Amino acid sequence: MNRHGCCGRSLFLTISVICSCFGLSSSAVMAREGVGKQFDEFDRNNFDRSTNIDNKWFPLKPGTQYLYKGVTQEEKKPVPHRLVFIVTDLAKVINGVQAIVVWELDYKAGKMVEQELVFFAQDKDGNVWHLGQLSETYDETEFVGARAFLVGTDGARAGIMVQAEPRLGTPSYSQGYAPPPFNWTDRGRVDQVGQKTCVATGCYNDIVVIAETSDAEGPKAEQLKYYAPGVGLVRVGWRGKREKLRETLELTEIVKLSPEALAKACADALELEKRAYVYGRTPPAQLMRAAERQ
Repeated sequence: MNRHGCCGRSLFLTISVICSCFGLSSSAVMAREGVGKQFDEFDRNNFDRSTNIDNKWFPLKPGTQYLYKGVTQEEKKPVPHRLVFIVTDLAKVINGVQAIVVWELDYKAGKMVEQELVFFAQDKDGNVWHLGQLSETYDETEFVGARAFLVGTDGARAGIMVQAEPRLGTPSYSQGYAPPPFNWTDRGRVDQVGQKTCVATGCYNDIVVIAETSDAEGPKAEQLKYYAPGVGLVRVGWRGKREKLRETLELTEIVKLSPEALAKACADALELEKRAYVYGRTPPAQLMRAAERQ
């Protein structure tokens, strides 16, 4: 969890950390709100070439770097926010499934406050699953601490980050679960389809908007993610009554990394992984070419 305790989040660590502070159980909220089933069935046999993530709404091609810029509300003050999202050429076996490794760096007011490794895999139906993550946080330039969860360890459950065919009017779905201290309880729901939005990288049509929330907050606070076909996440917005959750981001640049830059990103991601003691119970990440030979 990041340096702001229950109040902070990065691109894929959304508002569940905040909402867990208010103490409602997932089952209680689901009964109250009439949402979809608690967890989708995770079947490791339904994954083949799982690191080849070509989901229309969330393609993850190794060597691609996405830059997001925006503003986060902290203590009633707007703070400049920048996120660097790098799809590495690394794969990690998690609960029997090869997952692609994404390295994310989070900057507030020009200083890095968090970096994460996030693990995604695509099933045979085209759904992109979230299989866990490591988060390291910093105060100014000093390391504060790290937390991690991986599906198949310590009660963590897999969830769907982006569906293959998002359809309006369908039930909400779990984006994964991790017990305290990580407190990941996020859920997604298709909020809008066929939208248009313009950001620094261009204007996009046929946008799908996913509303994400945590079990404790329900409809009171939602993060809105705008996915463009063939591109992925292009905008992050918010809706709700809790001003402290306000965050806006937009895609400002897409970069194809050089082989040298990609190799450095992979090396840095591996160094980050080595510092996580929980990974002693899982095989280390490897370059995809090596992982595919096993």
